[in-house]
Amino acid sequence: MGRASGVRIDVRPLRRREFRLLWSARSVSFLGSMVTYVAVPFQMYDLTGSTAAVGLLGAVELVAILGFALVGGALADAYGRRRLVLLTEAALFFGSLGLAVNASRDRPSVGALYVFAAALAGLDALQRPALDSLLPRLVPSDEVTAASALFTMEFTIGMIAGPAIGGLLIAAQGATTAYVFDAATFVVSLAVLARMRATPPPDDAERPSVARVREGLQYARSRQDLVGTYVIDFMAMVFGMPMALFPAVADDLGGPRTLGLLYTAPAVGALAASLASGWTGRVRRQGLGIAIAACVWGAGIVVFGLSHSLLLALVGLIVAGGADMVSGVFRMTMWNQTIPDRLRGRLASIELLSYSSGPALGNAEAGLAAAVVGVPAAIVSGGLLCIVSVIATTAALPGFRHYEAGGKSDALVAVANQDD
Repeated sequence: MGRASGVRIDVRPLRRREFRLLWSARSVSFLGSMVTYVAVPFQMYDLTGSTAAVGLLGAVELVAILGFALVGGALADAYGRRRLVLLTEAALFFGSLGLAVNASRDRPSVGALYVFAAALAGLDALQRPALDSLLPRLVPSDEVTAASALFTMEFTIGMIAGPAIGGLLIAAQGATTAYVFDAATFVVSLAVLARMRATPPPDDAERPSVARVREGLQYARSRQDLVGTYVIDFMAMVFGMPMALFPAVADDLGGPRTLGLLYTAPAVGALAASLASGWTGRVRRQGLGIAIAACVWGAGIVVFGLSHSLLLALVGLIVAGGADMVSGVFRMTMWNQTIPDRLRGRLASIELLSYSSGPALGNAEAGLAAAVVGVPAAIVSGGLLCIVSVIATTAALPGFRHYEAGGKSDALVAVANQDD
């Protein structure tokens, strides 16, 4: 029993009112967002019959993220973070309503779909730095790892349940109902977030400006431990992100019925790792932990690429998803325990750019490589390049390699110690 309690997920942060409210609000609204994540490309393909038109959705979303992420970080460090989360959550609600109105028309507009997709991606880029930088304000230093694991679990559950609910709603009632469901989750989220206490900006906060954005970039470059987290995550996604090849792999492993299993498998691995994440709070060499987890991710992708059976392919993806979850927990912990409060929003925006651009480029790389060397070789070579790049990055950054978790952060505020 003692060993089991040391492995299962640490739920201590949920005893703290402010964290519990934020976690609950985000769990509900992210579930709805994943329903829309399925509905938008479905509706685009239904309207156009073009895979290129569906692919262009990702391009406009990435442009919006690149355009607003750094702005969101600067705003998060200059204004109340809870207030910024509330405002963007309200705007996301109206975006979902706009999608519902467009879908309910006799002839829905394709152009409107692109506009709303870009708007929602841009609003998410504005919100995420404020949301991510809130966490260290809500829990003490020794619970940051556990809080990170809980946020990762929430994300994983949404990734599994959201698309399933979206598919059922679309099949039964159409895309309009899916968008209305998403809008309803934002109403619940806003009601919960409104109960949170205000989180004023740091005492030394300055107005957002280009100089403030540059300050955040300079700070990130000055710390090898942070650079290592960004580069390793980026490289792992660029070289080891073969989701664009899932349809081709599914053709060889059972046809369309296996495609959903391939997309779900990494999230299943991440959920399993989340539920058994209690041990992560005892790891002090978190930089090395990130490197090892990223190498395990690459190894899982190699197994997936070499698989000639569906079972082995799913095992490879489940292992990769679990390793990605562990890496994510250590990255969030390092950021939240070491970055000064006045810079957390701007540094969160840099992290957002890293994990948003990596998968997009990774899918492009996988597709191009498959066209040249074939699907299995593209997947296996990508996994091997992931491992090699992680080892090279870790060797080149001793500050990252030797990072060791320290004591409590001076940036914590009094609310972190408040229990119910």
